[in-house]
Amino acid sequence: MAPKVKSVFVCTECGGEAARWSGQCPSCGAWNTLQEELRSKSSPTAVKTVSAAAVKKLSDISEQDEQRLKTGLSELDRVLGGGIVPGGLMLIGGDPGIGKSTLLLQVCANLGKTHDILYVSGEESARQIRLRATRLGVDTERLFVLCENDLDTVLAAVEASRPQLLIVDSIQTMTLASVASGAGSVTQVRECTSAIMQACKAVDLPVFIVGHVNKDGAIAGPKVMEHIVDCVLSFEGDRHTTYRLLRCAKNRYGSTNEIGVFEMQDKGLCEVENPSKMLLEGRLEGVSGTCIACSMEGTRPLLAEVQGLVTPSAFGNARRMSTGFDYNRLNLLLAVLEKRAGYFFSTLDVYVNVVGGLRLDEPAADLAVALSLISGLKDTPLPKNAMAFGEIGLAGEVRAVSGAQARVHEAARMGFTRILLPEQNRNGLQAPEGVTLIGVRTVREAYEAIH
Repeated sequence: MAPKVKSVFVCTECGGEAARWSGQCPSCGAWNTLQEELRSKSSPTAVKTVSAAAVKKLSDISEQDEQRLKTGLSELDRVLGGGIVPGGLMLIGGDPGIGKSTLLLQVCANLGKTHDILYVSGEESARQIRLRATRLGVDTERLFVLCENDLDTVLAAVEASRPQLLIVDSIQTMTLASVASGAGSVTQVRECTSAIMQACKAVDLPVFIVGHVNKDGAIAGPKVMEHIVDCVLSFEGDRHTTYRLLRCAKNRYGSTNEIGVFEMQDKGLCEVENPSKMLLEGRLEGVSGTCIACSMEGTRPLLAEVQGLVTPSAFGNARRMSTGFDYNRLNLLLAVLEKRAGYFFSTLDVYVNVVGGLRLDEPAADLAVALSLISGLKDTPLPKNAMAFGEIGLAGEVRAVSGAQARVHEAARMGFTRILLPEQNRNGLQAPEGVTLIGVRTVREAYEAIH
């Protein structure tokens, strides 16, 4: 007897299911996200039994260190936590044209010298992949290409060829014959990811999965897909610049705070070994409204220029705009500067920009942003050899931040000799030769100390 087919409605945002269509998802509250999918009711199956050999004591499991595979790209290895872990399932997402496939082909060029790699593409033909590999200088005899959308065929090819690395580009183009919905649907993406995970864990096969992103920048598909994989990488960058940032949102085998910096060139992605120097290139001296901030990205300190422009408002309501810095945080700092420090911005337009496409998310950038705004308000340049870091509280105090020693050493390495920092961090901190550490307690004291 043929299995019965039923219709369910699945949310494209959260993967929640509903028996009938409605304008709003009952699980996450998103509007117009329910899509109809057909499901077959299978007959009940017998209860499976688990052998005693499958259950192990934690103390009996080997403690041998995993042998990570080096990708040949130190920036990528840094984000992965030291390299590729055998059996690891890594998901990489990013905007179209950002360089996801380019990055993975360069990994193939390096690992293909010693390992067999299977590159599965559901979007490009074999000839297109060959042309792109030729442009990037990828020439290895151990790279195998399979252009296929059927995941069952892909897994059969993996079983037959036994590669040492699998790349699937992309998961939204893969389909399973047992799932009735089309490619890219919530159910297909979830089931395909689960099938790849089970296949790779059984033989310790590392897998890179490329994922598309939606208009909000999140990886398209159900959120459960990010729970299934071991590592979630996000490739970011401004389309108007050549620099790319690789961030890690989830990593079961390492830190999630590290970032990798690349530059897109004609021959592919090149690693940027000194990001601080790159972010400070083209900086003008003697201009008001600029200050150097230091942000900690994992264990790496990065220097970035913060620009603040303050002008009289031509309209009734003052305008605020922020690029690379949280808009709500900017409004909070402006309120603190008015109430606690006596610098008034109520009738002035305020614009803040972080040069180089970097986004400053941590509170340690507060002091640099505040100093750039005060400098723009007074139209008085800050000293060119000065930089600042510290969190600003609602009382106008400058609070201590973590990683102060690493920030100071990075600033000294880049030639900055006057460093403003919280007084709590100043106590007991070793200053490099030729560097003056200026501890401050309030934001007003900070601006007065720098002149």
